[in-house]
Amino acid sequence: MADASAERSHITTHILDTGTGRPSSGVKATLEAKTASGWQEIGSGITDADGRIKNLGPTQVEAGHYRVSFEIGDYFGKQGTESFFPGVTIDFYVNNIDEHYHVPLLISPFAYSTYRGS
Repeated sequence: MADASAERSHITTHILDTGTGRPSSGVKATLEAKTASGWQEIGSGITDADGRIKNLGPTQVEAGHYRVSFEIGDYFGKQGTESFFPGVTIDFYVNNIDEHYHVPLLISPFAYSTYRGS
């Protein structure tokens, strides 16, 4: 039987620092689900040396409204780089529970961008 901790989350993320052209390691991210009573944390992690969090949350989620919050101000602060955004929050919908959802983030000290990854 496979080790459950080695399984990939249903929702994953990847952060690239476009200013350096390198992965952003050491960035904390929190995954939340919107419930009838508000936002509920369902997972969190720290980006690895490749800027990825493969085990951000559960291996399966229900259809619904989710968000990932990234603490990029701390990342730039540790580098001694001034930045404008202390954090980035990306809201999205999971509509098809049979698909994997990847939420990449491209950052620089004064801008960020995202897209639906694969």
